[in-house]
Parts: sequence; structure tokens; C-alpha cells
Amino acid sequence: MAAWDDVIPPEDRGELGREWGRAQGMGENPALLIVDMTNAFVDDRFPLGCGRAGRPCAEAIAALLAVARARGLPVIYSAGLPSANSAERGLWKSSGRPPDPELPDPHEIVAPLAPRAGESIVRKRRPSAFFGTELASLLIHHRADTVVICGMVTSGCVRATAVDAFSHNLRVVVPEECVADRARVPHAVALFDIHMKYGDVLPAAEVGAQLERRGRHAAMEAVA
Repeated sequence: MAAWDDVIPPEDRGELGREWGRAQGMGENPALLIVDMTNAFVDDRFPLGCGRAGRPCAEAIAALLAVARARGLPVIYSAGLPSANSAERGLWKSSGRPPDPELPDPHEIVAPLAPRAGESIVRKRRPSAFFGTELASLLIHHRADTVVICGMVTSGCVRATAVDAFSHNLRVVVPEECVADRARVPHAVALFDIHMKYGDVLPAAEVGAQLERRGRHAAMEAVA
């Protein structure tokens, strides 16, 4: 059962499914993109933190990350930036309440997913990991044709990044268990929207198996 089956009415799923929702498929050169899995989103002590959703999401991503690393696939992270003034913060509708200064860095990626040396982190102030960053350039360097998007939150930064990846003519794959949101309905609706229009929302186990095959193929080509 898909995440949206008990949220999107059957008549809506049928109406959209007549023209949308066809499988796109993963390309031959996927990259793993981990969006905003930082203390600010995963740790309940922060104003926007949601550990209930974030911790299981981090565990699921860690399993996929292990596959990508073992297969030598590109791994890229996105994370936020501190704001010195209202112009840098922008028009976010959250309160903007600063976190407790005694807490860890809100923009630090959580420990189970900590980047390794040589893995890129793009820093951003807006929802999409593409907006105002070098992400597109990094993906071009890696010759990526597919972005496997994980992280938080599904209805915000994940969806915005998926739309921009699609707009760059990249294939988009979202492992369902590897994205999370603060509320169930926005999470489900965002996944449905991505799956109908912009990419493939698949079980994480299936995505992991596909990454295994892509990585093995790339390794064999390198040896040859």
C-alpha cells in the first residue's frame, strides 16, 4: 500500500492515473542526495525538530547510504545556513525563534548520516537544494542521470528539490521510507504529487536493490 492510499480518494487516484504516474525508471548513473537531515529537523529540542518522524527516516537512509558508499556512487548532502538578518532568512512562515545556544549546531547533519571525507555538502537558505547552490554543477561532474532524494521534510524541501531535479532533466527516485514530514497528510500528498508528475516513489528496499545493480555495473566497467 502506498503512503497516499488512505489520504487521496480512489476517484482522484483514478483520474490522475489515466495520464500520469507512469514509471520513469532509474538511469545508469544515480547519485544519492540527502536533504536537510540535520539537528534542526531531527532533534525535538529544536523549534522545527520532529524526532518521531526524523529518527526512523535517518535509520532508513543509513541503510541506503551504506549501499551507495559500498558501490562507489556519488553522495551529496544539503544543509541550512545561519541567517544574520531578515533578508538572509527570507519569508519563511515559521516563527524564526532561535534555538537554545546550549544545543548542538542546528545545521549539523545527524550522526548516523555524518558525511565522510570527499562527500559534498551544499548549503542553502531556501527549500530546493538546487536554488542558489552548486548542486547542478556537482551532478554534472558526476555525470549523474538520476537523483535518489532522501530527507526532510517531504512536503517542503524534498518536494521542492524533486521538482527542480525534474526541471534539470534528471530522473527522480524517492525511497518512501527515507523521507519524512511533521504531519501525515502533507507527507502523503507530496509523495503522491511527486509520483504522479516528477519521479518514482518506491520502497526503500527496491531502491537499494537498484543501486546495488547500478554500482556493480559501474565497477565492472571500471575494471574492464
